[in-house]
Amino acid sequence: MEKRNRIIYWIATLWLALGMISTGIVQLLKMKEEVEMMDHLGYPIYFLTLLGIWKILGVFAILVPKFPILKEWAYAGFFFAMSGAIFSHLAAGDAAITLFGPVLLLILTAISWFFRPVARKIISYNS
Repeated sequence: MEKRNRIIYWIATLWLALGMISTGIVQLLKMKEEVEMMDHLGYPIYFLTLLGIWKILGVFAILVPKFPILKEWAYAGFFFAMSGAIFSHLAAGDAAITLFGPVLLLILTAISWFFRPVARKIISYNS
């Protein structure tokens, strides 16, 4: 059971990290599509810089050993960013396909958080 949980954790976490790093870089570079999407959703363009930096720092926080409180904040940030993206697209009346990325990253965030090893948790329960 422990080995299975560790495998689930690392698969979800690596996919989450890849998704957050790639979207964070794209946002920092302010690619045309990202700028157009932010404009469409009604957010200021400088928000891309904030999201990009936070996503990249969040990936480092969840991958680096120790610092469990920082990890909790990173997971919370990922949750808020992705749930915000989902609701923003819904509020803008966007097509369902635009929800795929944020929903996938939200699910990966939840799976990674749930299956994280005891050493990566703030409180560990000894049975």
